[in-house]
Amino acid sequence: MDDLIDDRVDAASGESPSNAAAAPPELRLSRKAAWLAMGAVTLALALIWIAPGIDHVDESATSRAPSSGSPGEPEDAAAAGKPARLDFKLKDMNGVDVKLDSFKGKVILLNFWATWCGPCKAEIPSLVELQEKYADDLVVLGFSVDDTPEKMKPYSEEYKVNYPLLVGNGREDVQNAFGPLLGIPVSVIIGRDGIIAKKHTGIATKEQFEREIQALL
Repeated sequence: MDDLIDDRVDAASGESPSNAAAAPPELRLSRKAAWLAMGAVTLALALIWIAPGIDHVDESATSRAPSSGSPGEPEDAAAAGKPARLDFKLKDMNGVDVKLDSFKGKVILLNFWATWCGPCKAEIPSLVELQEKYADDLVVLGFSVDDTPEKMKPYSEEYKVNYPLLVGNGREDVQNAFGPLLGIPVSVIIGRDGIIAKKHTGIATKEQFEREIQALL
């Protein structure tokens, strides 16, 4: 009778006695999956933050709104005022060596992105326009967190990217130096003196970037 009851319990739970004892091992999320999950949350928060109001929103009032409450706080705020690690040499998507400290004296906008990141792609046109407008004073650097050059090149052509795209796959040292990266995109704006002026976790508007760049010129 006990055996019959056990069999009925097993049948009700949808498991056979042999399968019930064998639980599959816990799957570990890959780095990309974790970024995707965090990126989705960041995007949702960013869309809520930049979404227009019910009727008319005073844009000047919006531009004056404090950044507290954005997805990366308080880590983003803590980064401001610290010296940026510029002692790194990386390859760009064409295999050319790029030394970050070679851009000292210019404003640097270091953008952490990936080809699979929708919000990252949405930012690219603004970054292209800013690089063109402030070519003498600004360098935008696109740091792809895990893409191969073969994946990056089509995006460079599609979006007419006019700034260096750096290969960040395997360069956790650089990511850690400007982290924590709670998701992507992440943009770090560095002044001419090598000091971090602003860090954005999540998508930012062209107007935000431009105000922060102009303040450093």
